[in-house]
Amino acid sequence: MWDVFLSYSRGDVERVRPLAQVLRDGGLKVFTDETGVASFAGISDTIRRELARSKALLAYYSTGYPEREACQWELTTAYLAGLGEGDPRGRVMVVNPEPTSDHIHPVELRDARHASADDPAALVADVREHVARLDGPMAIRERAVRRWLLGSPEPRLDFLGRLSELWQVHSALHAHSAPLVTGRDAPRAVQIRGMAGIGKSALAQEYALRFEAAYPGGVFWVNGQAYDDSVRALSDSAGTSFGADGPFLWIVDSVPADRLTARDIAAMAAPHPLGRTVFTLRSRAYAGIGTPVDLEPLDALHARVLVGGDDALAEAVEGHPLALGLLGRAIRAGHHPRELYDRLHARGGSLLDTLAGTDVTGALVRDVDTAEAADVLRCAAVLHPLPLTVEDAERVLAAVDRVPRAVAARRAGNGVAELRVRGLLAPVADGGWRLHPVTLHAWHHHDPAPARTESLRHAALRTLCGRRDPVTLTFPGSRREAPMAAPSESERMAAFDIQVELVTRIGVQELAPGTGSLREALASLKSLIDFTRGTLHTYSIGLERGSGAPTVQSLAYALINDTIRPFTSTWHPRLAAYEARCPADAAPLDHEAAWPQAEAMRTELTTLREPLLRIAEALGGISGADFGMAATG
Repeated sequence: MWDVFLSYSRGDVERVRPLAQVLRDGGLKVFTDETGVASFAGISDTIRRELARSKALLAYYSTGYPEREACQWELTTAYLAGLGEGDPRGRVMVVNPEPTSDHIHPVELRDARHASADDPAALVADVREHVARLDGPMAIRERAVRRWLLGSPEPRLDFLGRLSELWQVHSALHAHSAPLVTGRDAPRAVQIRGMAGIGKSALAQEYALRFEAAYPGGVFWVNGQAYDDSVRALSDSAGTSFGADGPFLWIVDSVPADRLTARDIAAMAAPHPLGRTVFTLRSRAYAGIGTPVDLEPLDALHARVLVGGDDALAEAVEGHPLALGLLGRAIRAGHHPRELYDRLHARGGSLLDTLAGTDVTGALVRDVDTAEAADVLRCAAVLHPLPLTVEDAERVLAAVDRVPRAVAARRAGNGVAELRVRGLLAPVADGGWRLHPVTLHAWHHHDPAPARTESLRHAALRTLCGRRDPVTLTFPGSRREAPMAAPSESERMAAFDIQVELVTRIGVQELAPGTGSLREALASLKSLIDFTRGTLHTYSIGLERGSGAPTVQSLAYALINDTIRPFTSTWHPRLAAYEARCPADAAPLDHEAAWPQAEAMRTELTTLREPLLRIAEALGGISGADFGMAATG
């Protein structure tokens, strides 16, 4: 039996090893996982077994800890074990190496006194005192729902990347349990908000499934679209008595906020003081009825897993869980990713609707119910993927409708405000707003006035696009000449920035045999992708496959999608799998040097040099800079 199960992020391993030794020197039996749990595999049998043999979990709660899926699985398991005994803190202790505690979830742990790794003697004494109060190892509960009324859903296998949001929901519902930290002494409802298909219902369901032990009074799932009928059915259920068995969870799913007032929504809350209410809704206009938990698209890593590993499709729908799930199932059914990518962007019927067997895209834009919001959305669609500002929409509307700028400004401002509340516009870092590509896809198939969209598109091109001085291009074997746009100043600057970054990276600068780190080489290439995308965004330049003379857009596309990504997508998972088996006493570089596939990876890394040099040279043709690194061959 272990006294302590030491839970930590792999990025903190060098700081945690001395801590583990201090605890062992103090006479404590400490379990540490030196190999880590594979991402997206849930909690492994080994970890579950060792947790069940441990008295308590000690979390090294750095800012990186909440980002590690395995860490959150371990913490949740120990937390629920303590919760089943009456106090979740009984089986969980926290070492906080950070200056503040805002990153710690759930809130009950934030309220607890945290041990410090800077005082080893006090830490050992605190841990020894804590585990001495525990009679035996923690009882690991299997995830099971004892009392669901109106349905008992099964766990979703496609639930990925939302562990931090689960803790946000739980902390918000229990903030009154830590009044000194939160300043709240009474429970509040929680709103899970976001665009259609972003995973609001899935998060509420997964929270109820994982944290059912916190609600001995049961879980009540109410349909917000038919609230009265759902509550009537609950009232007719035999033996239903809200609060009789203790706190209960009251989930009101799919609240139709577009036709309700804040008072109407507040009236849907749990009908007893012991109830904890979770609303799911698309609107962001009702902050007063509960603590908001806003869902954003999935990050790139989880999106790629959900869609079946295809980067192009994952990027095309930008982390939208519904779209990712539909495309992923299509790939598993035998559809080729390239075919799906083409169909996703084709005119005609929506691919997402076809894959779902019903109209799922209509819900994404159903809330666009005013002419002002619809026109601003059309303007955003015209400019996508560039950001839209209120001033952009103002100019376009003034030009099309021939109204004073003041009138157009009011319409544009109203439209942007409504779309923001509906969650249909997302802010961008440099100012302005943009559509999510899945919203754009839905609008293309549900725009009630496509002729209006075409008029706005023409106006946008006339008012927002700068004029370029043409040059002429002579076709081979012909005397005909055709105009071709010369590079703009923005394109020349973007080409120069990417060119400078490219020629200094591993791949262009050769890695001598037996030197350097393959992991650093991968990180360098990945950061080059990020730098290139950021540069294009800075200069408002798109990314597109080339079909003619080289442009910044086509060269950037070739750099990212045709050159770097095939290499990183092949070698990153292989190297990561090998790194996970690194012994505790081995230096990472020594372990990497012993990798049987190291030489093959170095060989392929060397072959990247020629296409990278060709791209750098072509960028020089646009920027006018020559670094003396002409491609060979």
